[in-house]
Amino acid sequence: MKIHNSDTAVVIIDPQNDVLSPHGKNWDSVGASVTENHTVQHLLDILDAAKNSDFGVFVSPHYFYPTDSTWLFNGPLEADEFGSSTFARTGALTLDGFTGSGADWLDDFKPYIEDRKTVVASPHKVWSPASNDLVLQLRKRAVSKVILCGMLANICVESHLRDLLENGFEVAVVRDATAGPRHPARGDGYQAALINFGFLAHAVVSTEEIVKAMSTHPATAEFTRLT
Repeated sequence: MKIHNSDTAVVIIDPQNDVLSPHGKNWDSVGASVTENHTVQHLLDILDAAKNSDFGVFVSPHYFYPTDSTWLFNGPLEADEFGSSTFARTGALTLDGFTGSGADWLDDFKPYIEDRKTVVASPHKVWSPASNDLVLQLRKRAVSKVILCGMLANICVESHLRDLLENGFEVAVVRDATAGPRHPARGDGYQAALINFGFLAHAVVSTEEIVKAMSTHPATAEFTRLT
């Protein structure tokens, strides 16, 4: 997989308080993985390198509006999200109560995301971009290759990976710029995701590798199938 800032973009999934902040609603299940992977710092490193080297940055957020509570059925994780008001917003056309909420970005991310250049897609409602406009936003800018990172590794990141592959993109996953939940019975979601990343992605890279690649002038690099 060869990356270049003319055809490659960074896609960050759910860089939001509820899954990345110690004060977030899901910290008990994801905090250990976020901490061990230094996920927040690695996402900051990727954002900084992307902005400094003119790589496009796209955010695929997860929001729920009050009207979504009228859904008639949900999967187990969706039910948990509704029960805890994870990623909750007060409405689709208002930002009342958004700042500092669980649906908001981490404060450290805001200078990068709110620079009027980052593309914030419409929200994905379940796990993949099948329910938002991320693919459209990428295609409209002739992006064909994606550097994928964010939360959660075995759920939204893997779902985005699969959907982007089905839509014809080349995808490199940044293995330490994500994290996963740990379940007392089902096991470590992050480790499960790493296995599937290796089977599916065009490359599985570290933050150090991708930052170095993006920071090279001209910003270009080639990654083997698995690293």
